[in-house]
Amino acid sequence: MYQIHEFVALILPPMAAVLAVGAVRDGIIVEDGRPVVAKLLSLTLSADHRLVDGAYAAEFLQTVRNLLEKPGQLVMSR
Repeated sequence: MYQIHEFVALILPPMAAVLAVGAVRDGIIVEDGRPVVAKLLSLTLSADHRLVDGAYAAEFLQTVRNLLEKPGQLVMSR
């Protein structure tokens, strides 16, 4: 809405963590050795390390990234 590409959110009590999501923008990435235009999104996780282990926070961000890149994984198959 405000076209802010990235920011850091403040943790306020009683929060343990907060996820800041930037605006989607066009950017250049390398795919198969060639530059291509792709949609980019910035995610920043602020966590209170007294409550959240940094390794678990990184795993959470990795899971979010994987689901955003391949949303079909959200569909449960029978």
